[in-house]
Amino acid sequence: MAGRRRVWSIGAVGLGLLLPLAGCGGTPADSVRTEVQHLLDRRSAALLGHDETAYGATGTRTEYTRLRALPLASWTYRVTAVRRTSSGATAEADLSYRVAGYDKAPVDARRTLTLGRTADGKWYVTADGPARDTGQQLWDQGPVTAFRGAHSLVLGTGRTSADLRRYAALADRAVPAVSRAWGSGWTRHVVVLVPRSLQGMARLLGSPAANYRGIAAVTTGEAGGSGNAPADRVVVNPDAYAILGDLGKQVVLTHETTHVATRAHTTAATPLWLSEGYADWIGYLGTGRRPAEVAPELTRAVQDGHPPTALPADKDFGFTSAPSELAQAYEGGWLACRMIADHWGTARLDAFYRAVGDHRKRAGAVENALEKVLGTTPGAFTEQWQQYVRAQLTRTE
Repeated sequence: MAGRRRVWSIGAVGLGLLLPLAGCGGTPADSVRTEVQHLLDRRSAALLGHDETAYGATGTRTEYTRLRALPLASWTYRVTAVRRTSSGATAEADLSYRVAGYDKAPVDARRTLTLGRTADGKWYVTADGPARDTGQQLWDQGPVTAFRGAHSLVLGTGRTSADLRRYAALADRAVPAVSRAWGSGWTRHVVVLVPRSLQGMARLLGSPAANYRGIAAVTTGEAGGSGNAPADRVVVNPDAYAILGDLGKQVVLTHETTHVATRAHTTAATPLWLSEGYADWIGYLGTGRRPAEVAPELTRAVQDGHPPTALPADKDFGFTSAPSELAQAYEGGWLACRMIADHWGTARLDAFYRAVGDHRKRAGAVENALEKVLGTTPGAFTEQWQQYVRAQLTRTE
């Protein structure tokens, strides 16, 4: 998520200095901040206690209505700043929350709350939204609907229970498929967010919608996480996802679930050709699809006499790349991982992935893992991959 940048603009010297330092009637700013913190503490307790009346006593009930289906284990605000306005105040706060059964550590979000004040001086919340330059949370887009599968929690806005059930069925098949290939040393469950549209997806990720057009889903999480972290979120682009066939939908969910499973071993040292290629390798396992079917863009390039000369670079995976170039990057990474599995075996492929991630830094990580795990060099590996690509994509059977 993009970090938040805030620049306070100080207007007239008298008013600009007075408002942050004092409340109406000379109330000290620290006192106002304390009052607002107590208000938000009561609001949080009412939400966790499913007490809509108590929640309504603290202000607008919009968030309560939108959040009632979300299984929460914790929900707290920490007020960081309060600015008085002509109609009340604006508070900046750090929100931390955990989804019960999924988040081992809180999800953190920066929020901006608009506050009003009653005639007898009591504060109340009139609005609660994402802070400047931060992504939305799912409930910012409307009431959250939840469906809990055997291995999944699917959360949506503007979605029916039947719709979410279909996503859960795909995720529930993906989790054991990933465990069979990667092993069971991960959480073995997945959280899927399904917004109403591509624009909703982009707002959750805090980026322009154009960055994700044609991208069916992305996974957010803490790279190289220790395990004491919020659960990764698979964020679906429903516009792109809807045009996929049944197999394509399953491959996408299995691919993204692989990212969840491998997160602790995916670090700054891991090149995208390996992390994306491995996720595609598991995604297509057992589908019976031939290489030319999985890699149509590279197939065309090879048959046109323009085979790849180097493994895909990280920049080739940018969402703003041309669609054909992005597809070739994914296909090239998939073929590299498939080649390792074919030539060295699946156990070596897994060991190679983990060995690269264990380096934490990019320099020397792949080279060292190639030598120690696969007994080869970068030059020899690239040449072997080039030969493999040509051989696999020129077959006619």
